[in-house]
Amino acid sequence: MNLILKLAWRNIWRNKRRSALTMAAISFAVMAAVSMRGLQIGTYELNIDNSVSIYSGYIQIQHPDYYASPSLRHSFNPDKKLISYINTNPHIIAFSRRINADGLISSGENTFGAMLTGIQPDAELKVTTMLDKVNDGEIFIRPDTYDILVGYKLLQNLKVRIGDEIIILAQGLDGSMGNDRFRITGTIKTGAEEFDAYGVLVGIETLQEMLYMHNRVTALTIRLDDVNNLNIVSDELKPAAGLNSVLTWGNLMPELRDAIALDNISGILFLLILFLIVAFGIINTILMSVIERFNEFGVNLAIGMPHYKLVLVVFAETILITITALAIGNILGFAINYYIVLNPIQFSGDIANLYLEYGFLPEMRSSLQISMFIQTSVITLIISLLSAIYPCVKLYKLEPLKGIRYT
Repeated sequence: MNLILKLAWRNIWRNKRRSALTMAAISFAVMAAVSMRGLQIGTYELNIDNSVSIYSGYIQIQHPDYYASPSLRHSFNPDKKLISYINTNPHIIAFSRRINADGLISSGENTFGAMLTGIQPDAELKVTTMLDKVNDGEIFIRPDTYDILVGYKLLQNLKVRIGDEIIILAQGLDGSMGNDRFRITGTIKTGAEEFDAYGVLVGIETLQEMLYMHNRVTALTIRLDDVNNLNIVSDELKPAAGLNSVLTWGNLMPELRDAIALDNISGILFLLILFLIVAFGIINTILMSVIERFNEFGVNLAIGMPHYKLVLVVFAETILITITALAIGNILGFAINYYIVLNPIQFSGDIANLYLEYGFLPEMRSSLQISMFIQTSVITLIISLLSAIYPCVKLYKLEPLKGIRYT
């Protein structure tokens, strides 16, 4: 095997120009693939983190029937075992209790439908950025207060001002109608049109009392340390959650999940085209290298060298060229991704305003996930080996006399 490797390495540099060009092509493809995937994955993680931080969280625990039929009847009382597990899981940064309910909000002759969200302000600040989206006024800090925050469009529709009092009417858990008077302390602008037009944030204890829910909630919202730990934590949570459902951000925001999946497919197709072009280049290089040495191979066969050893030499040449190119391409790709990680691409002007209007951060980031480098390297190596099959088949069928006479 050492002799085969030595022969392969020497053969590579017998035509330095061709070998260098082949390595350069493979290196460029690997660098482009790693850089593009890094930018895609990093931007996905940025948008996911930004989106889940606004409202949904990475994971929600709900009553098993709540997602299909959102109703206070499908609320639940979190048990001590579940809360204890959440508090001790190293990947969970924080969690908050939530109540989501429909109601009516009224001021004078103006009445509109409202999406009521009961929150724990101190916990919510650790889980989402909802309370960081205050457009005017100030947040409330107690869960039992009668102060509320409303979407900025809802404030305009009600034709009221910050500091004014309004009436909220909603059906309680027992079917009776609950209502109370609240004071608007501020407005929220999230970029989500529906929430800005109908959203109302209320202290969770106040809402529980108004809706006769006692300690029941409609969801536990969870924030993780890293989106890559999502599947691990969700699987670990299922036994502790019992009969309750453990929903990830993909279940809660299918539109964002599908948009990322579609964009990811387009990126993969681009990479396949890139690798296909490289594959044809490798086939051409190896085939030319083999054909040019038919005379040499014929002599080797004539003196008794078996066909399979010559094939092994060609495969070894392919592997050595590919591994060298992979090392160069991965180093260059890592350098590009590392630079973008430290210096994210920032948008400005109208593009930045458009991103912010829809609740996205106006920037692109990269990623240094090890799996990305491994996958790209394995795919490239497989393509290179597959590209060497046809030239090796021609070599295996070569007859000694025809090889010697080949010119």
